[in-house]
Amino acid sequence: QVQLVESGGGLVQAGGSLRLSCAASGTIFTINAMGWYRQAPGKQRELVATITSSGSTNYADSVKGRFTISRDNAKNTVYLQMNNLKPEDTAVYYCNSRLRTYYAPAPGDYWGQGTQVTVSS
Repeated sequence: QVQLVESGGGLVQAGGSLRLSCAASGTIFTINAMGWYRQAPGKQRELVATITSSGSTNYADSVKGRFTISRDNAKNTVYLQMNNLKPEDTAVYYCNSRLRTYYAPAPGDYWGQGTQVTVSS
């Protein structure tokens, strides 16, 4: 059993900052990558940022220069520092982890329940 728990969401004014955290726990063997996705009402879920086990990062064009993804491998935790937030950043943010458990035959994707981020004008 693997569980991903997000925290750090909330309501913030435009131009403000939030820091999201996601901790993975359970029968984890290795984590290949972790990332953040978001979904606004009526829209498809989209990639925000990812980070691999080697530290390589990838960002959506809309958040480059404003968001920073990082990870603490010892804690199986990924972070998303969000600066200069805009109303269009409002969405439910989901943590994702591509990992191997001790018992699964192949890597798989696991998702958190999501945390709401609301940015007011």
